[in-house]
Amino acid sequence: MTQELILANATLILAGETRRGSVKITDGLIAEIADGSAVPTGAMDLEGDYLSPGLIELHTDNLERHIEPRPGVDWSHAAALVAHDAELASTGITTVFDAMRVGSIPSGKGRYVKYARQLATEMLELRARDMLKISHFLHLRAEVCSETLAEELSEFTDEDRVGLVSLMDHTPGQRQFRDIAKLEQYVKSKRGMSDEEFITHVANLKDLRARFGDAHEAATVAEAARFGAVLASHDDTTAEQVATSAGHGIRLAEFPTTVEAARACHAHGIAVMMGAPNLMRGGSHSGNVAAKELAELELLDIVSSDYIPAAQLQAAVKLGEIWGDLARGMATVTSAPAAAVGLTDRGVLEVGKRADLIRFAIGDGTPMPRAVLSRGQRIA
Repeated sequence: MTQELILANATLILAGETRRGSVKITDGLIAEIADGSAVPTGAMDLEGDYLSPGLIELHTDNLERHIEPRPGVDWSHAAALVAHDAELASTGITTVFDAMRVGSIPSGKGRYVKYARQLATEMLELRARDMLKISHFLHLRAEVCSETLAEELSEFTDEDRVGLVSLMDHTPGQRQFRDIAKLEQYVKSKRGMSDEEFITHVANLKDLRARFGDAHEAATVAEAARFGAVLASHDDTTAEQVATSAGHGIRLAEFPTTVEAARACHAHGIAVMMGAPNLMRGGSHSGNVAAKELAELELLDIVSSDYIPAAQLQAAVKLGEIWGDLARGMATVTSAPAAAVGLTDRGVLEVGKRADLIRFAIGDGTPMPRAVLSRGQRIA
Protein backbone atom coordinates (compact mmCIF):
# COMPACT_ATOMS: atom_id res chain seq x y z
CA MET A 1 0.00 0.00 0.00
CA THR A 2 1.29 3.45 -0.92
CA GLN A 3 2.08 5.57 2.14
CA GLU A 4 1.81 9.34 1.84
CA LEU A 5 2.46 12.22 4.20
CA ILE A 6 2.38 15.96 3.59
CA LEU A 7 4.35 18.29 5.86
CA ALA A 8 2.90 21.73 5.22
CA ASN A 9 3.44 25.35 6.26
CA ALA A 10 7.12 24.73 6.99
CA THR A 11 10.19 26.89 6.56
CA LEU A 12 12.05 24.68 4.11
CA ILE A 13 15.84 24.65 4.24
CA LEU A 14 16.79 24.22 0.61
CA ALA A 15 20.05 24.48 -1.28
CA GLY A 16 21.09 28.12 -0.86
CA GLU A 17 17.82 29.44 0.60
CA THR A 18 14.98 29.06 3.05
CA ARG A 19 11.36 29.57 2.06
CA ARG A 20 7.86 28.68 3.21
CA GLY A 21 6.48 25.56 1.61
CA SER A 22 5.46 21.93 1.95
CA VAL A 23 6.95 18.51 1.30
CA LYS A 24 4.99 15.48 0.14
CA ILE A 25 6.43 12.09 1.06
CA THR A 26 5.48 8.91 -0.77
CA ASP A 27 6.85 5.51 0.25
CA GLY A 28 9.81 6.98 2.07
CA LEU A 29 10.89 9.37 -0.68
CA ILE A 30 10.32 13.07 -1.30
CA ALA A 31 7.64 13.13 -4.00
CA GLU A 32 6.82 16.82 -4.28
CA ILE A 33 7.93 20.21 -2.96
CA ALA A 34 5.52 23.14 -3.15
CA ASP A 35 5.71 26.81 -2.16
CA GLY A 36 3.39 28.63 0.20
CA SER A 37 1.85 28.31 3.64
CA ALA A 38 -1.31 26.44 2.65
CA VAL A 39 -2.21 23.37 4.70
CA PRO A 40 -4.10 20.87 2.52
CA THR A 41 -6.69 18.60 4.06
CA GLY A 42 -4.95 15.75 5.86
CA ALA A 43 -1.57 17.46 5.89
CA MET A 44 0.49 18.07 9.04
CA ASP A 45 0.78 21.79 9.85
CA LEU A 46 4.36 22.55 10.89
CA GLU A 47 3.34 26.09 11.92
CA GLY A 48 6.39 27.68 10.34
CA ASP A 49 8.96 25.40 11.97
CA TYR A 50 12.12 24.64 10.01
CA LEU A 51 12.20 21.48 7.90
CA SER A 52 15.67 20.30 6.95
CA PRO A 53 17.26 17.18 5.53
CA GLY A 54 18.34 14.83 8.32
CA LEU A 55 21.83 15.42 9.63
CA ILE A 56 24.73 13.31 8.32
CA GLU A 57 27.42 12.49 10.88
CA LEU A 58 30.83 11.41 9.61
CA HIS A 59 32.91 11.24 12.79
CA THR A 60 31.44 10.55 16.21
CA ASP A 61 33.06 9.09 19.31
CA ASN A 62 29.61 8.56 20.80
CA LEU A 63 29.48 4.80 20.23
CA GLU A 64 32.82 4.30 21.96
CA ARG A 65 31.43 6.23 24.92
CA HIS A 66 28.52 3.80 25.11
CA ILE A 67 30.62 0.61 24.90
CA GLU A 68 33.05 1.93 27.55
CA PRO A 69 31.05 4.34 29.74
CA ARG A 70 33.90 4.44 32.29
CA PRO A 71 37.58 3.49 31.87
CA GLY A 72 37.81 -0.29 32.08
CA VAL A 73 34.03 -0.81 32.03
CA ASP A 74 32.88 -2.96 29.08
CA TRP A 75 29.19 -2.58 28.23
CA SER A 76 27.02 -4.90 26.15
CA HIS A 77 27.62 -4.04 22.51
CA ALA A 78 24.03 -4.62 21.43
CA ALA A 79 22.68 -2.45 24.25
CA ALA A 80 25.27 0.23 23.51
CA LEU A 81 24.43 0.24 19.79
CA VAL A 82 20.70 0.59 20.40
CA ALA A 83 21.23 3.41 22.92
CA HIS A 84 23.66 5.19 20.61
CA ASP A 85 21.27 4.86 17.68
CA ALA A 86 18.33 6.27 19.66
CA GLU A 87 20.42 9.15 21.02
CA LEU A 88 21.54 10.21 17.55
CA ALA A 89 17.99 9.96 16.20
CA SER A 90 16.75 12.25 18.98
CA THR A 91 19.18 14.99 17.89
CA GLY A 92 18.22 14.91 14.20
CA ILE A 93 21.05 12.70 12.93
CA THR A 94 19.60 10.26 10.38
CA THR A 95 22.84 8.91 8.86
CA VAL A 96 25.94 8.06 10.84
CA PHE A 97 29.38 6.72 10.01
CA ASP A 98 30.13 4.94 13.28
CA ALA A 99 33.74 5.62 14.23
CA MET A 100 35.57 2.51 15.44
CA ARG A 101 39.27 2.40 16.19
CA VAL A 102 41.39 -0.21 14.42
CA GLY A 103 44.96 -0.62 15.60
CA SER A 104 45.50 -1.73 19.18
CA ILE A 105 48.14 -1.79 21.92
CA PRO A 106 47.34 -5.00 23.79
CA SER A 107 49.53 -4.58 26.87
CA GLY A 108 50.64 -2.03 29.44
CA LYS A 109 48.94 0.79 31.34
CA GLY A 110 48.27 2.68 28.14
CA ARG A 111 46.83 -0.35 26.37
CA TYR A 112 44.03 -0.17 23.84
CA VAL A 113 42.23 -3.45 23.24
CA LYS A 114 40.85 -4.68 19.94
CA TYR A 115 37.10 -4.30 19.53
CA ALA A 116 36.14 -2.99 16.06
CA ARG A 117 35.54 -6.26 14.18
CA GLN A 118 33.16 -7.71 16.77
CA LEU A 119 31.35 -4.41 17.27
CA ALA A 120 30.93 -3.94 13.52
CA THR A 121 29.53 -7.46 13.16
CA GLU A 122 26.95 -6.81 15.87
CA MET A 123 25.99 -3.47 14.32
CA LEU A 124 25.48 -5.04 10.90
CA GLU A 125 23.39 -7.83 12.42
CA LEU A 126 21.12 -5.31 14.16
CA ARG A 127 20.83 -3.39 10.92
CA ALA A 128 19.89 -6.55 9.00
CA ARG A 129 17.14 -7.22 11.54
CA ASP A 130 15.86 -3.63 11.12
CA MET A 131 16.47 -2.95 14.81
CA LEU A 132 18.08 0.48 14.31
CA LYS A 133 16.28 3.77 13.73
CA ILE A 134 18.80 5.51 11.48
CA SER A 135 21.18 4.60 8.64
CA HIS A 136 24.55 3.22 9.78
CA PHE A 137 27.85 2.92 7.91
CA LEU A 138 31.33 2.10 9.23
CA HIS A 139 34.09 4.61 9.79
CA LEU A 140 37.35 2.87 10.60
CA ARG A 141 39.76 5.11 12.52
CA ALA A 142 43.11 3.62 11.54
CA GLU A 143 45.66 4.33 14.27
CA VAL A 144 49.12 4.04 12.75
CA CYS A 145 50.74 4.42 16.17
CA SER A 146 49.76 0.90 17.25
CA GLU A 147 50.84 -2.75 17.07
CA THR A 148 48.01 -4.48 15.21
CA LEU A 149 46.61 -2.10 12.58
CA ALA A 150 47.32 -4.14 9.44
CA GLU A 151 45.87 -7.38 10.80
CA GLU A 152 42.76 -5.64 12.12
CA LEU A 153 42.10 -3.92 8.79
CA SER A 154 42.47 -7.26 7.00
CA GLU A 155 39.45 -8.61 8.90
CA PHE A 156 37.06 -6.28 7.05
CA THR A 157 35.66 -6.82 3.56
CA ASP A 158 33.82 -4.78 0.96
CA GLU A 159 30.55 -6.19 2.33
CA ASP A 160 30.97 -4.44 5.68
CA ARG A 161 29.67 -1.02 4.61
CA VAL A 162 33.01 0.62 5.36
CA GLY A 163 32.31 4.05 3.95
CA LEU A 164 35.12 6.03 5.53
CA VAL A 165 38.66 5.31 6.72
CA SER A 166 40.60 8.00 8.55
CA LEU A 167 44.38 7.92 8.72
CA MET A 168 45.21 8.77 12.34
CA ASP A 169 48.58 9.36 13.98
CA HIS A 170 48.47 10.23 17.68
CA THR A 171 52.22 10.12 18.25
CA PRO A 172 52.97 12.57 21.09
CA GLY A 173 54.56 15.85 20.08
CA GLN A 174 52.80 16.38 16.76
CA ARG A 175 49.37 16.89 15.18
CA GLN A 176 46.60 16.95 17.84
CA PHE A 177 49.04 16.68 20.72
CA ARG A 178 51.89 18.97 19.72
CA ASP A 179 51.61 20.27 23.27
CA ILE A 180 52.67 17.30 25.42
CA ALA A 181 51.15 19.00 28.46
CA LYS A 182 47.70 18.79 26.84
CA LEU A 183 48.23 15.09 26.16
CA GLU A 184 49.38 14.55 29.74
CA GLN A 185 46.28 16.25 31.11
CA TYR A 186 43.99 14.23 28.82
CA VAL A 187 45.56 10.81 29.37
CA LYS A 188 46.03 11.14 33.12
CA SER A 189 42.42 12.19 33.64
CA LYS A 190 41.09 9.42 31.37
CA ARG A 191 43.43 6.56 32.28
CA GLY A 192 44.61 7.44 35.78
CA MET A 193 48.31 7.32 34.92
CA SER A 194 51.07 8.33 37.30
CA ASP A 195 53.90 10.64 36.18
CA GLU A 196 56.18 7.65 35.61
CA GLU A 197 53.52 5.71 33.73
CA PHE A 198 52.86 8.69 31.46
CA ILE A 199 56.56 9.03 30.60
CA THR A 200 56.65 5.33 29.73
CA HIS A 201 53.44 5.68 27.68
CA VAL A 202 54.88 8.51 25.59
CA ALA A 203 58.10 6.63 24.97
CA ASN A 204 56.16 3.53 23.94
CA LEU A 205 54.01 5.44 21.44
CA LYS A 206 57.04 7.07 19.86
CA ASP A 207 58.69 3.65 19.58
CA LEU A 208 55.61 2.16 17.93
CA ARG A 209 55.52 5.00 15.40
CA ALA A 210 59.18 4.52 14.56
CA ARG A 211 58.77 0.75 14.10
CA PHE A 212 55.38 0.48 12.41
CA GLY A 213 54.16 3.91 11.36
CA ASP A 214 55.17 4.02 7.71
CA ALA A 215 54.03 0.45 7.02
CA HIS A 216 50.73 1.07 8.77
CA GLU A 217 50.14 4.23 6.77
CA ALA A 218 50.73 2.41 3.49
CA ALA A 219 48.49 -0.46 4.56
CA THR A 220 45.67 1.93 5.46
CA VAL A 221 45.76 3.64 2.08
CA ALA A 222 45.69 0.27 0.31
CA GLU A 223 42.90 -1.18 2.46
CA ALA A 224 40.68 1.88 2.05
CA ALA A 225 40.95 1.36 -1.71
CA ARG A 226 40.06 -2.31 -1.27
CA PHE A 227 36.90 -1.38 0.67
CA GLY A 228 35.96 1.31 -1.86
CA ALA A 229 35.88 3.72 1.08
CA VAL A 230 36.61 7.43 1.23
CA LEU A 231 40.02 8.06 2.81
CA ALA A 232 40.35 10.98 5.23
CA SER A 233 43.27 12.61 6.99
CA HIS A 234 43.16 13.47 10.68
CA ASP A 235 44.73 16.39 12.56
CA ASP A 236 46.90 17.68 9.71
CA THR A 237 48.99 20.51 11.11
CA THR A 238 51.40 21.66 8.39
CA ALA A 239 51.21 22.30 4.66
CA GLU A 240 53.67 19.43 4.18
CA GLN A 241 51.35 17.00 5.96
CA VAL A 242 48.45 18.17 3.81
CA ALA A 243 50.54 17.64 0.67
CA THR A 244 51.17 14.06 1.81
CA SER A 245 47.43 13.61 2.39
CA ALA A 246 46.68 14.91 -1.09
CA GLY A 247 49.24 12.46 -2.48
CA HIS A 248 47.26 9.63 -0.91
CA GLY A 249 44.14 10.82 -2.74
CA ILE A 250 42.52 12.24 0.39
CA ARG A 251 39.65 14.67 -0.20
CA LEU A 252 38.38 15.04 3.39
CA ALA A 253 40.38 16.46 6.31
CA GLU A 254 39.15 15.77 9.83
CA PHE A 255 40.00 18.52 12.31
CA PRO A 256 43.08 20.23 10.85
CA THR A 257 44.81 21.87 13.80
CA THR A 258 46.07 25.11 12.22
CA VAL A 259 44.99 27.80 9.78
CA GLU A 260 48.02 26.84 7.69
CA ALA A 261 46.74 23.29 7.29
CA ALA A 262 43.17 24.38 6.54
CA ARG A 263 44.39 26.78 3.83
CA ALA A 264 46.53 24.03 2.32
CA CYS A 265 43.55 21.67 2.34
CA HIS A 266 41.47 24.09 0.28
CA ALA A 267 44.38 24.66 -2.07
CA HIS A 268 44.44 20.89 -2.71
CA GLY A 269 40.65 20.60 -3.04
CA ILE A 270 40.30 18.85 0.32
CA ALA A 271 37.13 19.57 2.32
CA VAL A 272 37.70 20.70 5.91
CA MET A 273 35.65 19.17 8.71
CA MET A 274 35.68 20.55 12.24
CA GLY A 275 34.03 19.49 15.48
CA ALA A 276 30.80 21.06 16.68
CA PRO A 277 31.97 21.18 20.33
CA ASN A 278 34.98 23.25 19.23
CA LEU A 279 32.63 25.78 17.61
CA MET A 280 30.16 25.88 20.50
CA ARG A 281 32.87 26.11 23.19
CA GLY A 282 34.76 28.77 21.31
CA GLY A 283 37.91 26.71 20.92
CA SER A 284 39.60 23.32 20.84
CA HIS A 285 40.02 21.31 24.06
CA SER A 286 43.49 20.40 22.77
CA GLY A 287 44.51 24.02 22.25
CA ASN A 288 44.39 23.85 18.45
CA VAL A 289 42.74 26.22 15.97
CA ALA A 290 39.18 27.36 16.74
CA ALA A 291 36.47 26.25 14.33
CA LYS A 292 34.97 29.75 14.50
CA GLU A 293 38.22 31.22 13.16
CA LEU A 294 38.17 28.83 10.20
CA ALA A 295 34.50 29.69 9.55
CA GLU A 296 35.28 33.40 9.50
CA LEU A 297 38.19 32.72 7.12
CA GLU A 298 35.89 30.74 4.77
CA LEU A 299 37.88 27.57 5.49
CA LEU A 300 35.16 25.41 7.08
CA ASP A 301 33.04 23.02 4.99
CA ILE A 302 31.63 20.26 7.21
CA VAL A 303 30.72 19.95 10.88
CA SER A 304 30.84 16.74 12.91
CA SER A 305 29.24 16.25 16.31
CA ASP A 306 32.54 14.65 17.45
CA TYR A 307 31.72 13.71 21.04
CA ILE A 308 28.39 15.54 21.66
CA PRO A 309 25.59 14.40 19.29
CA ALA A 310 23.29 17.35 20.03
CA ALA A 311 26.06 19.80 19.18
CA GLN A 312 25.88 19.13 15.44
CA LEU A 313 22.55 20.89 14.90
CA GLN A 314 23.54 23.61 17.36
CA ALA A 315 26.74 24.27 15.44
CA ALA A 316 24.96 24.42 12.09
CA VAL A 317 22.59 27.07 13.43
CA LYS A 318 25.53 28.92 14.97
CA LEU A 319 27.30 28.95 11.61
CA GLY A 320 24.11 30.31 10.08
CA GLU A 321 24.41 33.23 12.49
CA ILE A 322 28.12 33.73 11.77
CA TRP A 323 27.60 33.68 8.00
CA GLY A 324 24.17 35.34 8.03
CA ASP A 325 22.82 32.38 6.06
CA LEU A 326 21.02 29.53 7.80
CA ALA A 327 20.83 27.44 4.64
CA ARG A 328 24.60 27.61 4.30
CA GLY A 329 25.10 26.69 7.93
CA MET A 330 22.79 23.69 7.61
CA ALA A 331 24.59 22.54 4.47
CA THR A 332 27.66 21.79 6.62
CA VAL A 333 25.72 18.98 8.31
CA THR A 334 23.60 17.79 5.37
CA SER A 335 24.62 18.23 1.74
CA ALA A 336 28.35 18.80 2.33
CA PRO A 337 28.99 15.60 4.33
CA ALA A 338 26.80 13.66 1.89
CA ALA A 339 28.91 14.88 -1.01
CA ALA A 340 32.17 14.13 0.83
CA VAL A 341 31.32 10.43 1.15
CA GLY A 342 29.45 10.03 -2.13
CA LEU A 343 25.90 9.67 -0.78
CA THR A 344 23.71 10.91 -3.61
CA ASP A 345 20.33 9.80 -2.27
CA ARG A 346 20.12 12.14 0.75
CA GLY A 347 21.32 15.40 2.26
CA VAL A 348 19.07 17.77 0.31
CA LEU A 349 15.36 18.54 0.04
CA GLU A 350 14.82 17.40 -3.54
CA VAL A 351 12.25 15.25 -5.28
CA GLY A 352 13.40 11.64 -5.38
CA LYS A 353 15.69 11.85 -2.35
CA ARG A 354 15.21 9.87 0.86
CA ALA A 355 12.70 11.44 3.22
CA ASP A 356 15.20 11.70 6.06
CA LEU A 357 14.04 14.91 7.70
CA ILE A 358 14.22 16.95 10.86
CA ARG A 359 11.64 19.47 12.07
CA PHE A 360 13.01 22.03 14.52
CA ALA A 361 12.36 25.43 16.00
CA ILE A 362 14.92 27.97 17.24
CA GLY A 363 14.53 29.66 20.61
CA ASP A 364 17.09 32.19 21.87
CA GLY A 365 19.54 30.87 19.29
CA THR A 366 19.16 27.25 20.39
CA PRO A 367 17.63 24.75 17.95
CA MET A 368 14.99 22.45 19.43
CA PRO A 369 14.21 19.28 17.45
CA ARG A 370 10.48 18.58 17.36
CA ALA A 371 10.32 15.56 15.05
CA VAL A 372 12.76 13.36 13.13
CA LEU A 373 11.88 11.12 10.18
CA SER A 374 13.86 8.36 8.51
CA ARG A 375 12.54 7.14 5.14
CA GLY A 376 9.34 9.02 5.91
CA GLN A 377 8.72 7.29 9.24
CA ARG A 378 8.88 9.20 12.49
CA ILE A 379 11.74 7.94 14.69
CA ALA A 380 11.95 10.70 17.30
